[in-house]
Amino acid sequence: MAKATKTIVRQDLSDEEKRSRDLREIEDALITHKEVIKDTLEILHHMQDKGILSLLKGVFGQGDKVLDILVKTADNKETANTIKNLLLMTGVLGMINVKQLEPFLMKVNSGIARVADNKETNEKTGYFDLAKSLKDPEVNRAVTLLITFLKGMGEETQHVEKGTRSKEDQARFKDHTLE
Repeated sequence: MAKATKTIVRQDLSDEEKRSRDLREIEDALITHKEVIKDTLEILHHMQDKGILSLLKGVFGQGDKVLDILVKTADNKETANTIKNLLLMTGVLGMINVKQLEPFLMKVNSGIARVADNKETNEKTGYFDLAKSLKDPEVNRAVTLLITFLKGMGEETQHVEKGTRSKEDQARFKDHTLE
């Protein structure tokens, strides 16, 4: 049977051996993450070309002054209102049902494309031309769509506005928002 070890003798590495071992670890890490390092260097190169690195260097070099300017800028009424409006708009955008909005946006794009194709027309449209164009199924569909949209905009919404909704209204309104 083997005897139990009673003393442990530590081997001290010289500074040169520690340095050599550390360099090998770094070299292994560089080889392992070669692609990431190359991508990072490419990003840094683009940032340098665009002057972003110089800008960041200046910002960090004058950090206290920049921070002071940012705090003073944020401490005015217009900035506070801008931040408040951005948060409100973000909340409203979150309530839009994108699935219902997509067909409408496709029709808007189609209308814009048609206007772009015919933007330099010198034709004049009279009352009779308007009345006659309502017989065109595409025009009739567009007018009906706009009237329906305007009715929806005119609908009373106080019962579904944030903070004033009952539980039933919240459940009904949830059906019309993005899920």
